[in-house]
Amino acid sequence: MVKKLRRKFVLTATLSLLVILIGIIGFINGANYLQVQTGADDILHILAENNGMFPDMNGKIPVPNDKKQGPGDNPGQEPGDDRFSGEPFFGDKMAYNRTLELPFQSRYFWVKLSETGKVMEINTGHIAAVSSEAAESYAKELFANKNKTSGYVDKHYRYLINKNEDGSYLILFADCSNGFYNANRLLVRTLLVGLIALIAMFILVYLFSGKAVAPVVESLEKQKRFITDAGHELKTPLAVISANIDVIELENGKSEWTKSTKNQIKRLDGLVKNLLTLSRMEEENINLVFSNIEISKITEDCTTYFNAMADYKKINYTVNIEDNIHINGDKAAYNQLCTLLIDNAMKYTPEEGSVDVSLKSDKGMRNAVFEVANTCEKIPEGKLDRLFDRFYRADTSRSRESGGHGIGLSVARAIATSHGGSIEAKADNDKRMRFIVTLPLLKSENK
Repeated sequence: MVKKLRRKFVLTATLSLLVILIGIIGFINGANYLQVQTGADDILHILAENNGMFPDMNGKIPVPNDKKQGPGDNPGQEPGDDRFSGEPFFGDKMAYNRTLELPFQSRYFWVKLSETGKVMEINTGHIAAVSSEAAESYAKELFANKNKTSGYVDKHYRYLINKNEDGSYLILFADCSNGFYNANRLLVRTLLVGLIALIAMFILVYLFSGKAVAPVVESLEKQKRFITDAGHELKTPLAVISANIDVIELENGKSEWTKSTKNQIKRLDGLVKNLLTLSRMEEENINLVFSNIEISKITEDCTTYFNAMADYKKINYTVNIEDNIHINGDKAAYNQLCTLLIDNAMKYTPEEGSVDVSLKSDKGMRNAVFEVANTCEKIPEGKLDRLFDRFYRADTSRSRESGGHGIGLSVARAIATSHGGSIEAKADNDKRMRFIVTLPLLKSENK
């Protein structure tokens, strides 16, 4: 139980960090790729507005006030221009310098086509990787599909198709390879940092998970100890009450009151036994004696106990058991598992309903499959796995009539788990459900 709780805690914390990292890394890299595209679009629109050329961007160079200027110090700054008086703001200065350097940093080319698609002019003077022939080929390919005015060609050239007033077309291309290269490097680095952070988080959470779940573990241990102590304490008064009822019946004879009291004692005794069994199994403190057992024989014997109940309720009771199925298990525990599931089916099957019990090996001959199916008045709402929760009862009024405590299926799951198997509940339709137990066969049987 403690190990399972720690695993869930570590898994939850790690998955939470993973979701956060995916969100952060995705946002950063998505924004970075978008910025590369936006920057290329800005360049293309500037070139489109100026017929394939950058406008005159000879701006004013910022100079602090405390620097004495002389002739030739700042030829670009006009007299009276005080835009950069005092210490310039870092962001403004960066943006200003970027504007000045943009024509020299940009790698682009363009092709001008006539209205009919004839090449009028090609400019590849601002890029080294593209020849005039390649530029012409790109342009003609895009001209054939003018419906799409922007996009990518050859994966890293961002293009823009601009129609001029005279009917000609100016197709501009901006090289985004450097931006995408840097964006890819950032992606790899952020993924590496995220992986390292995830591993570090996993290690730290695992190391400190014991302290984190300590209060919950302590509470669970106290609950188990209370159940165990209370169960043992209840055994004595139940035994005394049962003995007293027997004496009363010997002296005064049986009556409906003594009969009712005995039934309640039997119910309480069954509840106490199930509580103690469940508590010991969860503590992994139960003394199960594992050996080679033939569950075919045990199951067959167990099914015969319910023939009378099936006849009384007029239930169509069918049994189909495959011979010679062996597992490594505890005979008493497996017998209790069979009894709990068949008893549960009998209790909740209406009169003239049906209960089907089967035992067989799966197709791979690796597991034994024990199945109990029964008709019922109504399939419980919600997830059927909740039926295995301790004290959970889908229909409280029906459970009172049948004498259920909501703990039998919890014990059945604990027994199946202790044998290295599993148990699940399935609904065939609105009126029929199945409980399926899967247990590993002996290695000698697994052939």
